[in-house]
Amino acid sequence: MDASQPAITMPSIGSPAPDFEALSTTGRIKFSDFAPGKWVVFFSHPADFTPVCTTEMSGFAARQSEFTALNAALLGLSIDSIHAHIAWVNNVREKSGVYFRFPIIADIDMKVARLYGMLQPGASETAAVRAVFFIDPAHIVRLIMYYPMSVGRNMDEILRVLQAMQFSDAHKVSLPLDWQPGEKVILPAPQTLDQLDARLADDSVEKMDFYLATKQL
Repeated sequence: MDASQPAITMPSIGSPAPDFEALSTTGRIKFSDFAPGKWVVFFSHPADFTPVCTTEMSGFAARQSEFTALNAALLGLSIDSIHAHIAWVNNVREKSGVYFRFPIIADIDMKVARLYGMLQPGASETAAVRAVFFIDPAHIVRLIMYYPMSVGRNMDEILRVLQAMQFSDAHKVSLPLDWQPGEKVILPAPQTLDQLDARLADDSVEKMDFYLATKQL
């Protein structure tokens, strides 16, 4: 490890989401009080008035109703001033008609970006990479995505994994590769010999083997 590079700290999956207070385009936010009872999709972007970021933020805005329907609130961040954020939001609205109604944090001192490991010195020490944190209503970090600055995110995948985590929580099942809502789920593997015998005798599930069984819910 290069001793000249500062250590990167970030929340881990299953840990409480770090709390913070910050100014945003919709007013001051205390994160622990933000969107109570909802999931939060918290995402960073490198800079305002940049092309890839504009497509991404427009994508979040265009599909905000889908996140709302999934009981999720959107929260953006970049290391720009609140004045730059407001000007950018207005510019995009004037040029395309797309309006970023969700809050965008002005993290000009990089405090929140450092707290969440959004600064990756190998990429940039003054711009956040494209991170996405999925935080559940109990304020626990459930999933983390990181993209380099040159590659935009996939909005379908962001919505898919949000749906998948909510479905898995509700039904206590696991989900296979490429799972989409309505598809079969994976049942928990047997933990005792009695459960093994019950699984082998259960004709209501599809079994590749005793440890991998799927079912339509």
